[in-house]
Amino acid sequence: MHALTEGERKFMTRCEVCGNEYDKTMELVVNGISHYYDSFECAIHALAPICEHCGCKIIGHGVEAAGNFYCCAHCASQKGAMGLHDRG
Repeated sequence: MHALTEGERKFMTRCEVCGNEYDKTMELVVNGISHYYDSFECAIHALAPICEHCGCKIIGHGVEAAGNFYCCAHCASQKGAMGLHDRG
C-alpha cells in the first residue's frame, strides 16, 4: 500500500455517517441536496425510514399508513392500520 499523493487526496470525499475519507464515495441527491457515503450501509443508516412499530430500517418496499412507515403489513396492523398487505 502506498501513501496517497496530494492529487489523490484532493479527490477524496468524507462519508457523512462514519467520517471515512474515500476515493469511491457514492453521491445520492435527495431533494436537490447532495449527500456522500462510502457504503450502502452508511447510506441506509442516514436515509432509510424507520418502522414505527419495530424500529428497524426499512430498506425494502415497506408500507405506509396515515403518514407512518412500517417495514411490513404485520407491524402496521400492530399499530392499528387496517387493510394493508405486503407487496408480493
